[in-house]
Amino acid sequence: MKIAILGLGNIGGGVADVLTRDAASVTSACGQPVEIKYALDLRDFPGHPLEHKIVHDIAPIIADGEVELVVETMGGSHPAYEYTIALLGAHKSVVTSNKEVVANFGDEFTALAAKNGVHYLFEASVGGGIPLIRPMTGALSSETISEVNGIVNGTTNYILTRVAAGEPFDAALSEAQRLGYAERDPSADVDGIDAQRKITILSALCSGELCPPTAVCAESIRQITPETLALAHELGGTIKLIAHASYESGRADIFAAPCFVPYASPLSHINDVYNGVLLNCSVSGELMFFGRGAGKYPTSGSIVADIVAVASGAQRPLTPLRKAGADALLPAADHVCRHFVVMPTSCASSIADAGRVAVHGDLCAAILPPARHGDACALPGTAYRVI
Repeated sequence: MKIAILGLGNIGGGVADVLTRDAASVTSACGQPVEIKYALDLRDFPGHPLEHKIVHDIAPIIADGEVELVVETMGGSHPAYEYTIALLGAHKSVVTSNKEVVANFGDEFTALAAKNGVHYLFEASVGGGIPLIRPMTGALSSETISEVNGIVNGTTNYILTRVAAGEPFDAALSEAQRLGYAERDPSADVDGIDAQRKITILSALCSGELCPPTAVCAESIRQITPETLALAHELGGTIKLIAHASYESGRADIFAAPCFVPYASPLSHINDVYNGVLLNCSVSGELMFFGRGAGKYPTSGSIVADIVAVASGAQRPLTPLRKAGADALLPAADHVCRHFVVMPTSCASSIADAGRVAVHGDLCAAILPPARHGDACALPGTAYRVI
């Protein structure tokens, strides 16, 4: 099988490395060799093993009937959207790690792929190297997945791990940037936008409906301090950026927000850059998926797994996703759950009936009975959902 790679950066370069380094095992798994015929990039790569296969225009790839599959690792919505539509329209399968374009346009892509008898696969868009989407669309496809809770952003998990150890947020963020875990502009990670896109994708696989990602509630972790996490610890848990989806009365409750996670949950013990996702399944019960959620080779490995599935003929067609309107979502304020509320000790009378109250310096906290999230947020201080 001849393929092309769009974007020869960190992930695209990793895919090329794996296909070259592990050519024998990939050929064995596919039942045929996989040859990179083109690599599209704005840059030239003198001295690179693919330097003579670099092109700067998508047109030759679209026109070449020998190219059966294209790997898209460009990132962003445009021109990834336009290229993907053109490639699927030319009867080429597309494999991607680009969560932004999947979250925004996955319904269009899966419908067009089905119409043209090709595949649109995106295992690498959520969870990096964790096999998650394939089990959800394969072994678990006959089950109802009623709830998803996951840590799907390694950058914020690393930061919160350090804050829990007593480091201020800004210092933890700077260290994450120094190590290459966080971008210079960390907004997509720390403000929940990356997790928002990923839970949009996972919720669509559960319900069959792709909600507009911008309609999904996303909340920041910037306000979390060592004192907040010390109070959480005293009350038997920690705080993690949780991507959540559940379904009740025909509406989806979806958010990406910092939540109180009791120590009884395995998610509370996932630290540093690791990811973990819990699925509540109708037959299998609670299943957990854990591993490295990002990085050059973990993500490349998921892309290569999708390539192998197509090249070997093992991939069955995905059921096209349907477009859902924002009215399919439960408003964030209407989510009902227990809340971990942190406030100044001067306001402690607001939580006097909560039972156990933790105190740390001039802050106090308690876990309150189930209430609307909007009502909990109206209390003095900060309210975190309890999962």
